[in-house]
Amino acid sequence: MNVNNTLENSVSIIKGIGEETESQLASMGIFTVLDLLEHFPYRFDDYRLRDLQDVEHDEKVTVEGKVQSEPSLVFYNRKRSRLTIHLLVGKNLIKVFFFNQPYLKKKISISDTITVSGKWDRHRGTITAQELKIGPYQKNADFEPVYTVRGSLTVKSLRKFIRLAFQSYGNQINENLPEDLIKKYKLLPRRDAMKMMHFPITQEDVKQARRRFVYEEFLFFQLKMQALRKFEREHSGGISQHYDLNKLRAFFDLLPFPLTNAQKRVINEICADLKSPYRMNRLLQGDVGSGKTVVAAVALFASWTAGFQGALMVPTEILAEQHAVSLQNMLGQAGLNIELLTSSIKGKKREGLLERLRKGEIHVLVGTHALIQDDVHFNKLGLVITDEQHRFGVEQRRVLREKGVTPDVLFMTATPIPRTLAITAFGEMDVSVIDEMPAGRKRIETYWVKNEMLEKVLRFVEKELIKERQAYIICPLIEESEKLDLQNAIDVYQMLTDYYYDKFKVGLMHGRLHPAEKENVMKAFSDNDIQILVSTTVVEVGVNVPNATIMVIYDAERFGLSQLHQLRGRVGRGQDQSYCFLLANPKTDVGKERMKIMIETNDGFVLSEKDLELRGPGDFFGKKQSGLPEFKVADMVHDYRALEVARNDAAQLINQKDFWHDQKYHYLRKYLEESGVMDGEKLD
Repeated sequence: MNVNNTLENSVSIIKGIGEETESQLASMGIFTVLDLLEHFPYRFDDYRLRDLQDVEHDEKVTVEGKVQSEPSLVFYNRKRSRLTIHLLVGKNLIKVFFFNQPYLKKKISISDTITVSGKWDRHRGTITAQELKIGPYQKNADFEPVYTVRGSLTVKSLRKFIRLAFQSYGNQINENLPEDLIKKYKLLPRRDAMKMMHFPITQEDVKQARRRFVYEEFLFFQLKMQALRKFEREHSGGISQHYDLNKLRAFFDLLPFPLTNAQKRVINEICADLKSPYRMNRLLQGDVGSGKTVVAAVALFASWTAGFQGALMVPTEILAEQHAVSLQNMLGQAGLNIELLTSSIKGKKREGLLERLRKGEIHVLVGTHALIQDDVHFNKLGLVITDEQHRFGVEQRRVLREKGVTPDVLFMTATPIPRTLAITAFGEMDVSVIDEMPAGRKRIETYWVKNEMLEKVLRFVEKELIKERQAYIICPLIEESEKLDLQNAIDVYQMLTDYYYDKFKVGLMHGRLHPAEKENVMKAFSDNDIQILVSTTVVEVGVNVPNATIMVIYDAERFGLSQLHQLRGRVGRGQDQSYCFLLANPKTDVGKERMKIMIETNDGFVLSEKDLELRGPGDFFGKKQSGLPEFKVADMVHDYRALEVARNDAAQLINQKDFWHDQKYHYLRKYLEESGVMDGEKLD
């Protein structure tokens, strides 16, 4: 094939694309002819004539009608104007507005038949016109693609360039999926799908073309994830921990409460990983209060019966202290020695602790990142548990490997992650879910309260505090302005200090405090030296204060559902009834919907799915998201069934021997090599 006439050519080879246009296309990530053809529309404008009764409010619609009145023109100033006509569409008499197009007054006459496309206001019976054609409706194509563009580049120009590219190079578009998968799912060939994506005639064209590319994108992404899993399992070492099942059963009898079925299921999954010769790489999800710590204790105990030490890493010292106490209560009675190591433990005490760790006298070490410092050496480390996945990543594992250690790793998170995101963001990991709450746990009563009702909320808080309970007051974290956030928290702190005067002690915590200061404030709250803690969202994942029964969240509409749920989960940890007040005057429908959902359910997984629907995958993990892929066509929320199908197919392909040498999988293997997963090595 002539290298000067291929899809890998610069887009400048397309007629009409000069230096300026080439530069604009480059800013959009379009460098080659193939890049141009793979720049898919983000929406399709529907130009079918439809009955207005079937059109939703604010939806774009195309109608044909007869003008019933002379156009009426109103000027607001020299540049702004509105032209109004009455149009008979079928039996409906509607108004059509044309903004800032006064010249149309001379073009439209009474009794003219015109075709108008625009936004339909169902309540007022009006259309705000975006396009006009004088004359009856003429059908060329039902759907017209709309593309993202930059600078002076127009959608019309881009559409022309894509048409020219397809005419000249379309016959070079190769199929990259094996024929058996195309037949299995009745997918369009790649060239046909690309043609229908850019030049659809009917809605079915769009549907089938999109279906093809959704599956393709998901399959290629999941191939990468599954290859990473396979490589991790087969090339990262690992230890087989043959735990004592009889001792494990006896340990269950020592627990103060029976395990839930979900906890038992997850424990079985973890124990299977321990026994396996491959290194565990598992994410454990569990809602607030679902009993993850008990599962962690069982895993550490099982590893100990196999002759190994364990480590539990948490983000803060006060949390480490609480976990150490919890594990001591559960594991200490079974004969395990639990110790705490944090950066504040120094001198002879630290030296003695590290010596006992080296000798294997300490069975479980709990702490912060102090656990992976250079001078910390385990005798026989078998299991590392961390409660925040993103804080124990590749670098930390590398530190352990360099010490000659390849322990099993269990990541715990209290943030329920929707299944669609879990298998995408954490596709290279196994995922376990505790989806059942222990019996007898009281539901947190949640109320949506308008801002002007704050006084009533504060009186209710006072009644609870008189009963010797405690309260969190949360102020929103505003990313654009730390200063504004800090001032907000200080204002509320000052107001509450004045309001309650000397009845109750009010504390303040925010992101600008030094870590040691935060620890001191949280410890004072934990010890009930502070009855009211005013804080930004730094308490979202924090300590266990069973005596805290009230959560008040200012400007609650500014938070996502998952974050609101995490904040609410700071209370409800003791025997007393707990309450959550959402102070909010939401202006948007989405904001109101969030408040209603929070009142209706306490289930973190239900909330996480709703949050994903309302916010989309890009915002679920926040703006600094954890490496979520950007798909050109696929949508993780709406196409989740295709995502699961692609995941299963990818796992099957990666683990079948002919995948690594059969010619029909050539393009899939090439993708893995180009994405750097294989580093030129086969995984078979």
